[in-house]
Amino acid sequence: MTTIDQIRPAQLAAWFQAQGATGEPVVLDVREDWELQAASVRADGFKLVKIPMGDVPGHLGEFDPQQPLAILCHHGNRSQRVALFLAAQGFAKLANVAGGIEAWSGEVDDSVPRY
Repeated sequence: MTTIDQIRPAQLAAWFQAQGATGEPVVLDVREDWELQAASVRADGFKLVKIPMGDVPGHLGEFDPQQPLAILCHHGNRSQRVALFLAAQGFAKLANVAGGIEAWSGEVDDSVPRY
C-alpha cells in the first residue's frame, strides 16, 4: 500500500527533490473553478495542473504513476481523498499538501488570497 506523505507547502520543493523527480514536478490542484478564481498559486519550480476533484478519474491517463505528484486543495481534505484514490490506481509517490492553499498563503506566498 502506498503511503500518502503529508507535507506543508513550504516543504514542497524538498519533497520533490527527495522523491528523485525527473522532469518537471507536478502539483495537482483539485479545487473547483470558482475557487481557482478566488485564489491560485504561482507555479514556481513545478507544473501546476488544475482538475476539479470530481473530474480526476477521467484524467488519469495524463499522469505518470511513477512520477511524484503533490495534490492541493483548500485545506487538505479533498486533496487527501484524491491522493488515496490515486494510490488505489497504482500511483506510487504521492503527497497531500497539508493545510492546502490556506497554508500556502501563510507559509509560501502571502499574496495568495485567503477565502
